[in-house]
Amino acid sequence: MTSDQTITPGSARRLAPMLGLALVIIGLLNTLPSIPGLDALAASVLGEGVVIRRFSYEYLFPLVFVIMMCAVALEHSMARDFRQRGRGGALRAFGLAMDVALVVMAVTVALGYLIEIDSVCLIDQITGTRAELIAGALQAEIEFAETMGLPPPNTVDDPSCIATLGLWIFPMVACAIAVFLGYNVRVWGFPLVAVAILIAAYTLITVLVWYVFGADDINKYLVTKLGGEPRQLIDGRPNMQDILVNNAQGLLGRFMGILMNTVFPYIVLGSLFGVSAGGRSLIKLAFLWTRALRGGPAHAAIVSSALFGTISGGPVVNVLSTGVLTIPMMLRRGFSRTFAGGIEAAASSGGQIMPPVMGVAAFVLSAMTVVPYREVIIAAALPAAAYFGCLFLTVVFQARRQGIEAVGEATEDMRLTGADRLHLLMIFAPIGLILLLLLTPKEAVGCGPLAGFWGVTQIVTENGCRAETLPWLLELFQNSAGDAGSAGWWAMALLVALFFLDAEIRKSPGKIVAALADAGLLVSRLYLMFLAVSVIDFCLNLTGLSNYIAVDIISWLRASGGVIGDSALFLFVALLATMLMAILLGMGMPTVPAYINVALLMAPMLVGLGIASFTANMFIFYFAVASAITPPVAVAAFAASSITGADPMRTGIASVRAGVVIFVIPFVFAFYPELLLIEAAQLSPTTGGARYLEGYDGTVHIGGIAFVILRVAAALYLLASALARFEARPIGGAELILRLTLAVLVLMKAPAVSLAALAAAAALLLWHWSGRRGRV
Repeated sequence: MTSDQTITPGSARRLAPMLGLALVIIGLLNTLPSIPGLDALAASVLGEGVVIRRFSYEYLFPLVFVIMMCAVALEHSMARDFRQRGRGGALRAFGLAMDVALVVMAVTVALGYLIEIDSVCLIDQITGTRAELIAGALQAEIEFAETMGLPPPNTVDDPSCIATLGLWIFPMVACAIAVFLGYNVRVWGFPLVAVAILIAAYTLITVLVWYVFGADDINKYLVTKLGGEPRQLIDGRPNMQDILVNNAQGLLGRFMGILMNTVFPYIVLGSLFGVSAGGRSLIKLAFLWTRALRGGPAHAAIVSSALFGTISGGPVVNVLSTGVLTIPMMLRRGFSRTFAGGIEAAASSGGQIMPPVMGVAAFVLSAMTVVPYREVIIAAALPAAAYFGCLFLTVVFQARRQGIEAVGEATEDMRLTGADRLHLLMIFAPIGLILLLLLTPKEAVGCGPLAGFWGVTQIVTENGCRAETLPWLLELFQNSAGDAGSAGWWAMALLVALFFLDAEIRKSPGKIVAALADAGLLVSRLYLMFLAVSVIDFCLNLTGLSNYIAVDIISWLRASGGVIGDSALFLFVALLATMLMAILLGMGMPTVPAYINVALLMAPMLVGLGIASFTANMFIFYFAVASAITPPVAVAAFAASSITGADPMRTGIASVRAGVVIFVIPFVFAFYPELLLIEAAQLSPTTGGARYLEGYDGTVHIGGIAFVILRVAAALYLLASALARFEARPIGGAELILRLTLAVLVLMKAPAVSLAALAAAAALLLWHWSGRRGRV
């Protein structure tokens, strides 16, 4: 999660990290967990009303937004880029204009936000109008309470702003969006911006159709109605205000909330993790663990990438961090360049689906589905195990095919020194702390065995258990238990403390400060990307396009007899279309926008077909991750090929073959939601009917899920061996087709079919091994 290496002369080079560091300080203070007594201490020292944590979003969001965009303009200056590339004066002037425009529009949007949002009304505050409105409203409420014999109130709801931007909000929002999208091309590339421009253009066209022709007798896909007759531009002002201030879909709305209130500590953690000495020790440990396996360094790449990736969360960062050590080892053991690069790319991409951190996109999934993050990591556990288990099998089959033997004895470069063991604490201690805090329910702290050990008085009633008082340490633990933001914050703080076990860090503590500054710059770039996603979000909400598509497709499927309970074929077709859309939109994009774009477009359709909302979003999330290894724009595979020197496209194909299970497992849990282990995956999406999907009751039945896991394991084993075309001996064409067919049949819902397929698969494997030639 480190920033791009920029060559910035002069003060701008120094100012960008300073802004990044300032942003990190503000963000970490904002996400500071609830520490017993801290708020009271702050009030007694600094005065009542002074807040030192969980700042008011109305002032926090515009402040950090301006800092973010200033940091982006300094770090990715277009003027500097054109100058360094020797471009002409006109391009340099354009670059400078864009740099200035980004900062100016950030300040303008922040001021517009404060002017338009009802909880601030900046102009009204300056003129005194707001105080008069509040006083008048409060007096009216007091008089009403007196007439009704009620207690007099001391607060009133925020009054609407009187002095606003008026019609100036239209050019302001339009110019801001144009500048933000233009700068996204510079920082994140054109694919994301192309999608935003396409949907924004569609929205503008449909609005113009309404404005010019009205809405009568026009197809719903061609018109976006903003108001009634007569049609006037002012009718669209509430929608423009939503774009600016709406917490659900505004430019400073839910994505800013996710980033600043939940994800922020994890981004800082990932940046710190990137400079820790634990990474190399982790790879040595992975080599040591896998030395007795044929795959050796390839298995080590899987283990280290899974553990490293769960904190870094980025496939390219993961490849470049672990691949520089694991890929040369794989090549020395005899694996081909394309296979080595493919395995590293597939394993590194899997870091985004590996609990407990999983990257930014998983936190967005949690927010969009309103499912606690602790449940998201539970839901991801079995699919992640299936993914990395299948990668292990792929390496085993490839090693057998090439006749590669295990190293066996530990070599010198595998032995862990005392320093290595200390450095490993930097990996496992933060991960363990995150798991402990996320998976511990708050009520278990006050009423569990831990409370009994401390001698806490527990009162048990028919409504449950409660504790009278908790010791300070237990209260601190309870405050952070189950809260994703707090878990990330404490893990980050623990990692900073553990850094001083490293002699290099003790000599150069400035590395910690540099990593913190890098984290702030990364957050800034991420939010620039979120601005492009926000454009797509509010345009789809304005036009209703995704709902129209969902309703029409569902109506057509139902007219054809296609409902999840009646026809699995129609559901499979819908899932296949969603998969293709996710991969297509995800090409060349980070996982976050790839997931959000497809979720906004396709999730309503899947939900309408009878899939639980969480399962539908999880399905899309997996394919957004898979886009990182899917040619022709397989960013993780391209990063791996830069290390191996192999052809990027062949490396991409190899990564798909190795990580093919990431394309399979989402279909499996779409039909078997019990594999996700949480109640949200079994909830019925239909309103007014049964609470759960047909055949489910919201709980996990051990026997049933064990049978499903057995069948999934068999299917993945057959699939991995078929794609490797080797198990104990080479697999011929007929056997390959038979294995693929059985892999599908063992997953069938009908017990008779799946049991027969399992028996046939067992017979096939017995025949295959009995016919092997020689020792492999």
